[in-house]
Amino acid sequence: MIPFNRPPFLGTEFNYIKEAVNNQKICGDGEFTKKCNAWIEEKTGTAKALLTTSCTHSLEMAALLLDIKPGDEVIMPSFTFVSTADAFVLRGAKIKFVDIRPDTMNIDEKLIEQAITDKTKAIVPVHYAGVGCEMDTIMDIAKRHNLKVCEDAAQGVMSEYKGKALGAIGDYGCYSFHETKNYSMGEGGALLIKDEENAELAEIIREKGTNRSRFLRGQIDKYTWVEAGSSYLPSDMNAAYLWAQLQEADMINNNRLASWDKYYKAFEQLEQKGYVTRPVIPAECKHNAHMFYLKAENIDVRTKLISYLKENDILAVFHYVPLHSAPAGQKFGEFVGEDKYTTKESDRLLRLPMYYGLKDDEIERVIDAVNKFYKG
Repeated sequence: MIPFNRPPFLGTEFNYIKEAVNNQKICGDGEFTKKCNAWIEEKTGTAKALLTTSCTHSLEMAALLLDIKPGDEVIMPSFTFVSTADAFVLRGAKIKFVDIRPDTMNIDEKLIEQAITDKTKAIVPVHYAGVGCEMDTIMDIAKRHNLKVCEDAAQGVMSEYKGKALGAIGDYGCYSFHETKNYSMGEGGALLIKDEENAELAEIIREKGTNRSRFLRGQIDKYTWVEAGSSYLPSDMNAAYLWAQLQEADMINNNRLASWDKYYKAFEQLEQKGYVTRPVIPAECKHNAHMFYLKAENIDVRTKLISYLKENDILAVFHYVPLHSAPAGQKFGEFVGEDKYTTKESDRLLRLPMYYGLKDDEIERVIDAVNKFYKG
């Protein structure tokens, strides 16, 4: 069986985990956590990066930092993971879902303004498949309406929009280091903070609402509870696992891009014949090959193709069920405008196996199976 995903593993992770154990500092904010934070800051240019226990938790931290309160409204696409909405629903916000663009599967920036009301507090663009949203337009809308922007860049590590790192463009950005992502610590994430002035409050929220980080830096002689917060610090052993991969981030990225390119070239003729649609990468975007998907003619063809691949020991999967169609989505949000593309395009999409170390013969098996399905 060719799996849909294999967690990235280089072999050096155990060395760093052992080092973390030997340091006798395996809780949060140890040596490797700090190294990962510094790497993200240097790579993205963000003022501050804080490793978290998950991207979900980084989104929750962003909601706290944005001071989301009951009655506030937050705009986002419906085609996203539940955590994007959950983080704001937990603060009492109502979610305003906006339709997506059929080319990138990202929020349609031209439809955002029609969802803005006097209750709107933030816009949450989701960079699907590591391909950037139209951030210039989104940031301009936010500026004109005095709104904040929180990028869900869970899939966007090492991706760029007009030369800027995804996650470092809005007021806050959220990364994922889950085992399904390009770089992994099992479960984990990071919060990127654009303005340095917000960093101290972020540290307090992340440290159970205490000023312990200032205490550890010797800035105060004791620490205390100063704000509402929670425990969003990952173990330094998890950070040690991630550090091994961040040191080889370019190599991992290039390996995935090579696999992505092979898929893309191989399915050109199927697209020309009208059988499938390949991913679209806008000229201003630099992607990270987080996933490779095809869009079939409709949900029936997609279901048959997934079944056919499974019969041939290849695991392909569909993706999100649009949140506005889910029970919680109907309870906590509403779709603004026409659902022209969200449901239609999500029903067509299937993801092919994509991971670091995907072998050429495995890629050829997948390509051959998809071609045979359509020849049949």
